[in-house]
Amino acid sequence: MAKKTTIKLRLNSTADTGFFYVTKKNPRTKTEKLKFRKYDPIAKKHVEFVEGKIK
Repeated sequence: MAKKTTIKLRLNSTADTGFFYVTKKNPRTKTEKLKFRKYDPIAKKHVEFVEGKIK
């Protein structure tokens, strides 16, 4: 059986609200950490989310 090619990761909010999104990425193509501007419903505005590990 083949190995998984995608890994799950957690996008943590930089607004220190504790909110996060879970997404997948292909580790073969992207080596740098992901950064997205997404909506944080606790802060009620768009903030930057950075990649972190799932515990």
